[in-house]
Amino acid sequence: MLQFGQPLPELTYRTRPTAFGLVVREGLLACVRVTREGGDYFDLPGGAVDGEETEAEALVREFLEETGLEITPDRRIAEAGQYFRKTDGQPLNNVGGYWTAAVAGERPEAKCEDDHTLVWLEPTFAMAHLRHDAHAWAVAVWMRRAS
Repeated sequence: MLQFGQPLPELTYRTRPTAFGLVVREGLLACVRVTREGGDYFDLPGGAVDGEETEAEALVREFLEETGLEITPDRRIAEAGQYFRKTDGQPLNNVGGYWTAAVAGERPEAKCEDDHTLVWLEPTFAMAHLRHDAHAWAVAVWMRRAS
């Protein structure tokens, strides 16, 4: 498994199972613009696997919470870890899969993460501007396999 990010030796990073998705509509990649006090950034939709969820189940839930889109996971195309610190300073190592998926429906009323906004980005722009190197790498993997 590839590992991205540089851990600080004085911190203990908690491993957090995750799943992130790559959904394309009319050639554009679904991303979320996250608005935080320290500034906005782009992420792939997805996040933590809760409890006994599978990656695919977590991906469906996270996509709905962050974007209001119902998705159908297709294929797990990559796995990677990403050391980082959350906005609150908590050190994490997100470890998990990157999935292709398709939009199955829209339920804007189900979106509950107010600081996340769905944006459709050209894939190379997304790759250059995503916050995490692991996300950018997953987009590159998807682009190489899609062509």
